[in-house]
Amino acid sequence: MIKLSTILAAALLSLGLAAPALSQEGHTAVAIERQPWTFAGPFGTFDRAQLQRGFQVFREVCAACHGARLLAFRNLEEEGGPEFSEGQVKALAAEYDVLDADAEGGTRKGLASDRWPGPPLSVADLKASFGLVPPDLSVIAKGRGITTPFPWWILNYFTAYNEGGPDYIHALLNGYHEEVPEGVVNSDGTPFTLPEGKYYNAVFPGHAIGMPPPLTDGAVAYAPPAEGQVAVPQTAEQYSQDVSAFLMWLSEPHQVARKEAGIRVILFIILLAGLMYLVKNRIWRKVH
Repeated sequence: MIKLSTILAAALLSLGLAAPALSQEGHTAVAIERQPWTFAGPFGTFDRAQLQRGFQVFREVCAACHGARLLAFRNLEEEGGPEFSEGQVKALAAEYDVLDADAEGGTRKGLASDRWPGPPLSVADLKASFGLVPPDLSVIAKGRGITTPFPWWILNYFTAYNEGGPDYIHALLNGYHEEVPEGVVNSDGTPFTLPEGKYYNAVFPGHAIGMPPPLTDGAVAYAPPAEGQVAVPQTAEQYSQDVSAFLMWLSEPHQVARKEAGIRVILFIILLAGLMYLVKNRIWRKVH
């Protein structure tokens, strides 16, 4: 009969063999620091104020080049998200012109039910500026991640860690260098040379990125704090924190509801197991 220890060892070995292929897919080996996100862990929730600030950074900075085709204006008022009021969302949507073949002139003012209109530049202009069309950000936080060395990645199963996307985005936004650091070499050992039109980023795979540094201190003017509240720093570091949190919500807007449902299911299973144990003892109490 196979021992339990043998089964566990085989399972851990198979997971260990699979880990490198999963963790290195499209990512760099640069160490990325995990951030203390409010939505981390099985009981984490999104910070409404941070999501509102993150949306402001996305709208004023990121949306100039990146789209978010899965975002509808009305999503911004949903519970668990930025939770803008209905009036705020309608006013925001009305600031944009939306293509509509049935409207006079082919365009009309946006409605809360409309999708995010996308960057103002044409595809041709984006390709001319960056060499390719910048990726859509609707699920970018779920499409990115970080590498955790063996055996520490095993702990992710117990901590419910799924914040690799925002950790990566935050590190990427803060990973720019004005010049290539000394000692950086290619995979073959030759000195690294930054291609023309590219920017050096320590986190981006290959280190040569077409996107210029998008965030600088003071680039986005946050609303002044309410009486008795502490002012939020208007720095590139804070902007990257806020927009990374927003992109995580954008990628998984029902994350909090999913966590709450999971906790209820686990509690139900525990209660059901207890009841089944009592029923079993009741039925078979006379059988030794």
